[in-house]
Amino acid sequence: MTSEIIDTKDLKNDPVFGQLSFDNHEQIVFCNDEDTGLKAIIGIHNTTLGPALGGTRMWQYKSEWEALNDVLRLSRGMTYKSAITGLNLGGGKAVIIGDAKTQKNDALMRKFGEFVNSLSGKYITAEDVGMETRDMDIIREVTPHVTGVSESIGGSGNPSPVTAYGVYMGMKAAAKYKFGTENLDGKKVLVQGVGHVGETLVKHITDEGAQVILNDINEARLEELSKKYGANVVLGNDIFGLDVDIYAPCALGATINDESIAQLKAKVIAGAANNQLANELKHGTMLKDKGIAYAPDFLINAGGIINVYAEVVGYDKAESLKRTENIYNTTLEIFNLSEKENITTHQAAFNIAQTRIDARKKEQNS
Repeated sequence: MTSEIIDTKDLKNDPVFGQLSFDNHEQIVFCNDEDTGLKAIIGIHNTTLGPALGGTRMWQYKSEWEALNDVLRLSRGMTYKSAITGLNLGGGKAVIIGDAKTQKNDALMRKFGEFVNSLSGKYITAEDVGMETRDMDIIREVTPHVTGVSESIGGSGNPSPVTAYGVYMGMKAAAKYKFGTENLDGKKVLVQGVGHVGETLVKHITDEGAQVILNDINEARLEELSKKYGANVVLGNDIFGLDVDIYAPCALGATINDESIAQLKAKVIAGAANNQLANELKHGTMLKDKGIAYAPDFLINAGGIINVYAEVVGYDKAESLKRTENIYNTTLEIFNLSEKENITTHQAAFNIAQTRIDARKKEQNS
């Protein structure tokens, strides 16, 4: 797993194999359909532990290069997310280029499902940003290789609540490590991004007595949730210098960078966003040096994949929650390993995941 990601402006020279985020992906599938207007990319990073399972994100990317870099970063993250949580799954992800609010329709979903089906189960899709359970139901009409479908048709439903529960468990573990108690009562928590996962996380921590500050690009959504949960609101991007105990990034990635770390007053980072560190090696080290306890994103946001994995192996909702609750123990294990070996928490989590992958590969080659 590489520690640097090439800037999207440089991708035109070596658009796939030459970029660092390629990181030995097994397969990249470019999907194009003139009739529906579908433009999508499926990234399959590693299938050592099992079929690559990861959600589909629909987003209005600024360029195709940006979309490619995103799917590669996300799919490699899924490899380690499944590995560290003990799932027999590989890492994959998909992105659809477009505005989910204005360009998504049933024909587009079915066509995308046909591309997924053409991979014969090597990639299994699920819900991500810009997608909903209903979209998975439409995709299910043309392929069995989809999870997160409605419970009424035998699925596990929307994975967002379970994802949020896992983040909540990870946050409590990080608080235990940093503050000596897992109790969030009175803790000031900045939640950036209040979509489905973000809102459920806000409910958990509000119920526990945390003082919540909300930030999102959707001001109407902020006003709604501020009233619903009695939370304060901060608009704009100038949020990292706020006097808070915990920062919970729950929107897009790379918010942990040179500029934000220099301003951060929070002592704990625990959120749902993927790829929170703009540069895994550099920024993980900067957080460690500054004494900020970072709960690795690909661990604590794994509740969603634990939930949809139930559709693959057949366990029930209670088992999903039990496995997700164990994120608490694994997070504490990561902090202790980081301290013992004097490495970043990201590296500690990665080492555990990579060890499991290497062991399986050795078994397969023996």
